[in-house]
Amino acid sequence: MPYKLAISSMSLGRCFAGHALSHKLDMAQKYGYSGIELFHEDLLDLASRIENPAAESSSAEPSEAAQLAAAHEIYRLCDARGLQIICLQPFMNYDGLLDRAEHEKHMRKLALWFDMTRALHTDIIQIPSNFLPADQVSDDLDLIAADLRKVADLGLQQSPPVRFVYESLCWGTRVDTWETCWEVVQKVDRPNFGICLDTFNIAGRIYADPASPTGCVPNAEEEVRRSIARLVSRVDVAKVFYVQVVDAERLAAPLVQGHPFYHPLQPARMSWSRNCRLFYGETDRGAYLPVREIAAAIFHGLGYEGWVSLELFNRRMSDPSPEVPEELAQRGAESWKKLKTDLGLDTLSRSSQRVFASL
Repeated sequence: MPYKLAISSMSLGRCFAGHALSHKLDMAQKYGYSGIELFHEDLLDLASRIENPAAESSSAEPSEAAQLAAAHEIYRLCDARGLQIICLQPFMNYDGLLDRAEHEKHMRKLALWFDMTRALHTDIIQIPSNFLPADQVSDDLDLIAADLRKVADLGLQQSPPVRFVYESLCWGTRVDTWETCWEVVQKVDRPNFGICLDTFNIAGRIYADPASPTGCVPNAEEEVRRSIARLVSRVDVAKVFYVQVVDAERLAAPLVQGHPFYHPLQPARMSWSRNCRLFYGETDRGAYLPVREIAAAIFHGLGYEGWVSLELFNRRMSDPSPEVPEELAQRGAESWKKLKTDLGLDTLSRSSQRVFASL
C-alpha cells in the first residue's frame, strides 16, 4: 500500500488522565492503524511504573535503565498487535539554544534516545522547532542548522543508522513555517535528516490566527495558494520522512486574555494547538483549516507516499472517561477514510496530478 496510517500514542488519550498505553494500542489495532508515533510522555509513564510499581505518581524522571526497559516493553506490546513504531518524539527545545551548557545537556541525553530507538525497533527521532522564549533561542539559522547537523552526524554513526525528522511548529520561536524548516533541512544536508510536513502546523501559521476575530490571517486564501505552490516546486519528496494530517477548531471568540484557553506564558497558536486540534473533515466540531488543499499538494503535487500520522492535540485527550481512546481512534480512522475519498488516494497512482490540478 502506498500509504500507511499511524497515530501519535498520546492522541488516543493522555497517560496522566489514566489512559493506559496497552488499551490505546488495542484501540489503534481495532480501528486499522498500522503504526504509532510514540510520544515520550507515554514511555516515561510506563518507565515510572516499572521503577516504582507501588507509587501512584512521581515528579522525578525515571532512570535511564527504567526508560530503556519501558522501550523494550512498548516494542513487545506493539509487535503483538501488529503495530510499527514509526518514531520516538519529541526531542524538544534543542536547536539554536543560546545557553551552550544546556545544549550539551541535550547532547548527553541523545545517547539514551539512540538506545531507546533501537529497543523500539524504529529509526526516526522527531525534532520539533524550538519554542522557548526568544531570549533563549538564536535567530541564526546557520547555528540552528549546525546543531541539527551534529545530531544527524551522530545518527549516521549508529548501527543501524538513526534518522531525524524536523518539523516547524506554527508557534516556533525562529522556525515557524515549512519554508524556513525546509531551508534548515537543506543547510543540514545529511541523508538521514528530513522534514515532517504537518497540515495543522502549515495552515496554523499561513492561514489561521486564533487571536483574530476572524480566526484567519489577512489574505489567508491567497497565502495558502502561494505557499503550496512553493511547496510543490521546492521540496524534494525523498526528504519527506512522514506527514501528519489534522485540522483545528475555529474559535467563537479570539484567544486573548479572558478566553478559557488563554495562557499568559504561551503564544496564542500554542494554546490553540494544545486544546483545539481536530481530525480532518470534522466540520461539525468546527474544523475550518484548508487541510484538503494542503494534503492535495503533498500527496498529489509532491507525489508523497508512506506514513501518514494523525497527531491530534485536543482537550478531549485529557478527559479521564474510559471511552476516550476508542472514540479518538474511531474518529481518526473515519477522518482518514474521508480524506482518501476526497483526494482519490485509493484510485490514483503516485504520478497522477489530476486531482491536485483540479483544486
